[in-house]
Amino acid sequence: MLQPALTRLEQGFQSSRLTQIFDPLLAQKNIECWVKRDDLIHPVISGNKWRKLKYSLDHALQLHSHTVLSMGGAYSNHLHALAYACQQLGLNSMGFIRGEKPKRINPTLADLQQWGMVLQYISRAEYRTLRQYKDHQALPGIKTGEYWLPEGGATELALKGLAEMVTELDTEFDVICVPCGTGTTLAGIINACPENTEVYGFSALKGAGFLQEDVKKLLNTSRLNTPRWNIQLDYHFGGFAKCNPALLLFMQDFANRHAITLEQVYTAKMFYGLFDLIAQDHFRPGQKILAIHTGGLQGNRA
Repeated sequence: MLQPALTRLEQGFQSSRLTQIFDPLLAQKNIECWVKRDDLIHPVISGNKWRKLKYSLDHALQLHSHTVLSMGGAYSNHLHALAYACQQLGLNSMGFIRGEKPKRINPTLADLQQWGMVLQYISRAEYRTLRQYKDHQALPGIKTGEYWLPEGGATELALKGLAEMVTELDTEFDVICVPCGTGTTLAGIINACPENTEVYGFSALKGAGFLQEDVKKLLNTSRLNTPRWNIQLDYHFGGFAKCNPALLLFMQDFANRHAITLEQVYTAKMFYGLFDLIAQDHFRPGQKILAIHTGGLQGNRA
C-alpha cells in the first residue's frame, strides 16, 4: 500500500484513456492504431514520468527521507516531474544539471526553482560519472535522510509503475510502441506484456545500440517466455533533443489530423517512425497497434 501522502497526491490524477486514430494510411494498410493517452493523467506529472517516480517516492517516504536528489539536462522532464512531486509531498529536492548555468533560465529550470528544487550545475564529465550510481544510497557523500534517484528515475522500482501501463489495459494488442531514452519504460512494458505481444522501442538518441544490453539487464529474468521486442534506431533525427523541419511538420500535421499534441524529443519521433514502418508494410494487415503517449509536453515551451 502506498504511503498516505502519495495516495492523496495520486487521487488528483485522471485515468489514462485509449483513443483510436483514423488515417488514410492506416485504412490503406488495414492497420488499427490506438493511442494510450498518458499525457492526460496529470497537467504536470504526466506520462511515464509519474509511473517511474511513483514507487521510488513511496520507498523514500517509507525510509523517512527528507530530500530526494537526482540528475538531468536543462529541459529534463524527469526533474520537472520530480520537483513538483516532491513539493506536493513535502520533500526537499536537489537536481544536478548537465552543463553550465545558462545566462537566461528556461521555463523548465524556472519551474524547478519555483517548486523549491536546489540546482547544481556540473560539467558533462561529472555528469557521466554520476550515471554509474544506481542504488538509492550509492551516491558518494550522501547523507542520512537523502535519497538518490539515477538519471530518468531508472530503477527496478520504476519497472513496477511502468508495468501498470500494460496491466491496466482491458484489451490486447498485437504491437505496443513506446519512445526510448534510458530504456527503462521499454523494459517495464516488456516485463508486463503477454508473450504474443511484440514491443517496439523508438530511440530518441543517436548511436543507441547500447540500449539493447541496458534493457536486457532490467528485464525479469525469471520469466520463462519474454515477448519479442526490438529498438528502432533510425528515427533520432540527429540525436537527443534534435529535430528538423520534417519532424516539426509531422508534429503539426499530426495535431491537425488527430487533435493530439506531441513533443519533439520523444513522442513525435516515435509516431513518425511508426507511420514510416506502416508505410513500408512492416506490419501485417489486420494488426492492432498501441502507441503510448509518454507526456513530456512541457518541453515544447523551449
